[in-house]
Amino acid sequence: MIRRTFLSRAIGVAAASLFARAAWAQHAGHAGMAGMDSMDDMPGMSGMAGHGQHGKSAPAALAAADALPAGAPLAALRTLANESREPGTFRATLVAQPVARPMLHGVRPTTFWQFGAGTQGPVVGPLIDVREGDTVEIKFVNQLPQPSTIHWHGLPVPPDQDGNPSDPVAPGASRVYRFTLPKGSAGTYWYHPHPHMMTAEQVFRGLAGPFIVRAADDPLAGWPERNLFVSDLKLARDGTIAPNDMMDWMNGREGQFVLVNGARRPRIDVAGDERWRVWNACSARYLRVAFDDGRAFEHAGTDGGLFDAPRRVTSLLIAPGERAELLVRAGDRASRAVLQAAEYDRRKMSMSHDDGHGSLPPDPALALADVAFAPAAARTLPATLRAVPPLGEPVAHKEVAFGEEMDMDAMMKGGAHGRPAGMRFTINGDTYAPHRATLTSRRGDIERWTIRNGTDMDHPFHLHGTQFQVIERLSGGSRTSEPFRAWRDTVNVRSGETVTILVTQDMPGERMFHCHILEHEDLGMMGTLKVV
Repeated sequence: MIRRTFLSRAIGVAAASLFARAAWAQHAGHAGMAGMDSMDDMPGMSGMAGHGQHGKSAPAALAAADALPAGAPLAALRTLANESREPGTFRATLVAQPVARPMLHGVRPTTFWQFGAGTQGPVVGPLIDVREGDTVEIKFVNQLPQPSTIHWHGLPVPPDQDGNPSDPVAPGASRVYRFTLPKGSAGTYWYHPHPHMMTAEQVFRGLAGPFIVRAADDPLAGWPERNLFVSDLKLARDGTIAPNDMMDWMNGREGQFVLVNGARRPRIDVAGDERWRVWNACSARYLRVAFDDGRAFEHAGTDGGLFDAPRRVTSLLIAPGERAELLVRAGDRASRAVLQAAEYDRRKMSMSHDDGHGSLPPDPALALADVAFAPAAARTLPATLRAVPPLGEPVAHKEVAFGEEMDMDAMMKGGAHGRPAGMRFTINGDTYAPHRATLTSRRGDIERWTIRNGTDMDHPFHLHGTQFQVIERLSGGSRTSEPFRAWRDTVNVRSGETVTILVTQDMPGERMFHCHILEHEDLGMMGTLKVV
């Protein structure tokens, strides 16, 4: 589907252009789809914004982009305490609940949804830090006004323990997730809710946290380690978390505040070579990580752990849902640099018919953190970090096609209950339906999956319960082999691009696969893999 054609039958160019400008102005400078903004900070009520209003009331204004303080030292992540004294067992409790935190001067505290009741430390969910071979038991208590789940993003857990949307935990209820982490699963993971049609809201309200699995033979175990959990926040001037507007649903939500460990533009002091783990926990924001002075760093690992050897780069694209391990060198003299999300064009949609391309301009570079480097002797690296063997020859082939359809007539009329009208985000021509198998695979089979993005914007592809290897990319008639082997659970697929992966599933049951722009996932860009 080429978005510039849309599905509208009778909208003239002038009307469409006017609507596009109005919609973009509302998105850039206001908080909601409609006039029920006072309901936004009431738990569970943000979905009611816009009900019966069709997006025509004046929404509340957003807070200024510099309204949150900057420059504090990078906050340490909260850590989830192990309640077990049994060797090899990690047992803990995660309670999802509303928590009010002061954010903006002179207005009421902002109500987040977070894991845990405290207000000390970042809103970010507490770090779960375990080792290969550990058995993990997490009691999840849902004190939200909505059903919820915990999805263990990227981890090789049984399907019935993975927080699928078809297995929600009701408000006021609880359940225990239990799984054992096999050898070879060391990597940088995260956890977040996954209830269908509510995932985006629960994540943008604060429900997401980091999860690290460590190997006994980690070659970088002696390196100082720093965690950077990147999220964003869309905050109204009155301190409420703004609901999604039409542009958020169409392109994915990007808050005006980009936070690292819960704070805007923190300060990082590097006194020697460090290992950085970076999470992109944003709903839709892409992070092309770079230093403003162009200095190089080493890309040492992806979602599922380390490479065989690090790659020297000056920038690295981390799509929503992806993670990366970086080696950052202190250098031999004192220096300063800004860690930034450099400009990247993911071809966000506009609703104008007269601009010739149907896309908004790329997002400009923005600062993530200010970094001061003190000189130190360089650390040495082993010749091989770890072996990443090829997965093997495939015995089956699967195809996944992303699709999008926009009906301008319906979009202009607006939806109800805060949900948009006129937008369809599809996989293989369908939107998500619980328990309907989009694809079927046999347990243990190595498969070749072809993921084709025929839409006009980027979509990050995520497959539950396993790690895969990207083999090649096809774009504009040019076929490019992946330059190195790595374990991933999320990969960006650019507009017009086809990505080929090799993958296998080890456990029978239902696995989700979807776009990790969370609004697109909620609107149906998700399928079910039935493993038999």
